[in-house]
Formats: sequence, C-alpha cells, structure tokens
Amino acid sequence: MSDIENIKKLRNLTNAGFKDCSAALKESSGDVEKAVEILRVKGISKASKKMSREANEGLIAISGDKKQYSIIEINCETDFVGKNDDFIKFVKELSELNNSVKSNLDKLMKLSMKNNQTVEENIVNLISTVGEKITIGRSKTIENKNSNLYKYHHTVVKDNVSKLGVIVSIDSNESTEALEIFGKQLSMHIAASNPIAVTENDIEEGILKKEEILIAEELKNSGKSKDIIKKISIGKIKKFKEENSLLDQDWVMEPKKKVKDVMTDLKVSNIKIKEFIRLKIGD
Repeated sequence: MSDIENIKKLRNLTNAGFKDCSAALKESSGDVEKAVEILRVKGISKASKKMSREANEGLIAISGDKKQYSIIEINCETDFVGKNDDFIKFVKELSELNNSVKSNLDKLMKLSMKNNQTVEENIVNLISTVGEKITIGRSKTIENKNSNLYKYHHTVVKDNVSKLGVIVSIDSNESTEALEIFGKQLSMHIAASNPIAVTENDIEEGILKKEEILIAEELKNSGKSKDIIKKISIGKIKKFKEENSLLDQDWVMEPKKKVKDVMTDLKVSNIKIKEFIRLKIGD
C-alpha cells in the first residue's frame, strides 16, 4: 500500500488532518495501527489542554418513548461547533446510549459507540477534530410509573436535538385527549416560565436562603424600620415562591389563570404533576 493510501486510510480511521497522519505514519515506520495509537496519544494531549477552557455552548438531546425519556446536555465552546454535523451526529448517538443506561454517566462513558470506540474515546477524538473542549453536562431520566410523559424542544437544531429541552411527568388515572393537550402545553409552559419546583414546598431551602440574603442586601439601606423591612421581606419571599413554583405560575396560554386552575378545569381525576426537568444551554 502506498504512502498516500496509508494516509487516506489513517484519516478515515481517525479523522485527523493530512499532516498529522503523515507525521504519525513516518513515526510508526508505515504501521497504520501504531499510527492510530500515536494520534490517539497526541489527541489526548491536545484534548487535556483544551479541557481548561470554558464550554458554554452545545446541544440538548432527548431520547426514549412514552415509557421512559432521557435528557442530556453536551457542551462545546462555540455555536459554530454546536451546528457541526459531526458534533450533532455524536450528540444524537450519545443521547440514545444515555437513555439505555438511565443517565448513569459512569456507565455511559464506558459504552461502545457505532465505531467500536468508547464514549470517552470518542470525546477525545472529537476534541482533536473540532479543536474545542467537549464535555457531558447535566442529564436525567424520567420513567413512566403509572404516569404520562411529555417532552418539548425549543430552538430545534435537528430532530431530537435543540438548545432547550423539557420532560414532564403527570400522574393520572385517566388518559384523555384533554390531558394529552395539557401535557404538551405544560412542557411548553415550563420551557417559557422556567419554574424551580412543582410546589412552593418543593423549593430547596438553600435557594430560599440565598434569595433572603439578596432581599436583605436590597433593603438594608432603605431607611425603613426593622418591622417594615421584615414585612417587605416576607412579601418578597412569598412572591418569589409563587413566581417559581409551577402550580402557582400564570398559565402562559391564558395568563389570567394559574397552572393549578387549568388542571382543575380539566376535570381529570387524581391528576398530579409528579416531576419535570428543564435544561437550557448556557444556564
């Protein structure tokens, strides 16, 4: 096999550049397998330098069916790479694998992809190819246990890949057309309104403490008495809870109603929003 043919073969195997392939073959005395390993080692070296950089762009992907949905975030450095066909292809395949292991990142990294290399190896190769830091961010799997699952993509890039994704689980003894419409609309509402939790009681104590500190800072130089400041603080915390708990939010489709009012109007027995996840690139 000629040098040019070896270089072409090595490029097909590694996606590395012409000069890198030529140098690796020269170093391996023409042995393609050794050249692959040389490039992999160099790729790891290049990747480790890039991993110190910020990766705030990327894609969100959702995979699964009505029995189980999984959502995953894959980050890169620029929107340009986020729209790269190789990156999108990687994200789509990774999303399917993530659903198969129910968002267990340790298991995911060890799984083999279609090219017979592990997820971890493919990330390293992709970093070398696109020249940017690539990381796996947040992920979650929601299963259907006597519930109805709904998903929504906002700013779709391709198929099941977007910049913002939502999964929501609704418990109910019924499965009606009205419930289906509500579930789809609710996932859109969550995308637009970004609630923190389903109810006020579900908001984490740490989040409320941080909000109380911010309110205290805001009011400390107001010149008002301690009693007035306390009343204002209580009011602001109450408003914060209402604005960030899903059931108490104004329904995006009809702002004069709350989400909980719309649920009552459905007249569906034992309906309950069980859980949701909203992932947006950059948040």
